[in-house]
Amino acid sequence: MNISDRLERAGKIIGAGIDEKGTAEILGFMGVSNFPVETLGELALYSELLPKVVDYGYTNSQRLLHFLWDALDRSPICLNVSFSIPMRRIIAGALFKRCGRNLIAEEGVRFNFGQGIELGDDVFFNRGVYLDSKGGIEIGSCSGFAENVQVFTHTHSESDHTRRTYGKVTVGNYVVVYAGSVILSGVTIGDEALVAARSLVARDVEPGMMVSGVPALPVRQRRSEGRRGRGLNHLWLKDGAYQDK
Repeated sequence: MNISDRLERAGKIIGAGIDEKGTAEILGFMGVSNFPVETLGELALYSELLPKVVDYGYTNSQRLLHFLWDALDRSPICLNVSFSIPMRRIIAGALFKRCGRNLIAEEGVRFNFGQGIELGDDVFFNRGVYLDSKGGIEIGSCSGFAENVQVFTHTHSESDHTRRTYGKVTVGNYVVVYAGSVILSGVTIGDEALVAARSLVARDVEPGMMVSGVPALPVRQRRSEGRRGRGLNHLWLKDGAYQDK
């Protein structure tokens, strides 16, 4: 079975409502053959130990989809982008609260509740992106996160660690967050804004503004040369690979 056939079959299994048998079949497409189906019936995820699971819950299909997302990165076929990028799209389309067209997610992208993630079209996640989606994360179209960007949507009380406060993070359209930056709970980043590498974003960012530093502060307006939206050419890979032309 070639890669195209494997992806088509995986899409049908997930679209029909994935179960343990279907999960084992998809694992086979990833090169993990003869995975014991019976152990999938005992599957538990780390996210199920988090207090927010009371609000989100986990259906069996959500649990299996999250498992497949992480399992893909642990299989050699992860290195073959002709399989891994489309496969992540298939999983995200069923697991995330909303997933637009043309998602490109590299290896090492982690999240705790796919049910709390909303994505527009042409979103890009480079390697090592971490999405603490407990409080909700919404990312607009044509926005990209570079390597090792982290997003946090909750905080803890200093006097009682069991008291938590959640705040949704909202990222607009045509935003770029550069490598190693951290976005904290409750932040909104406006359309076409830029976050410089290694910044700590603790406050809202105005549209079209570049911020930098720890904490991140406004530096200047984006040098867009009069371009807006599609004219900014947010094509993430060579020749816009994996994005509709």
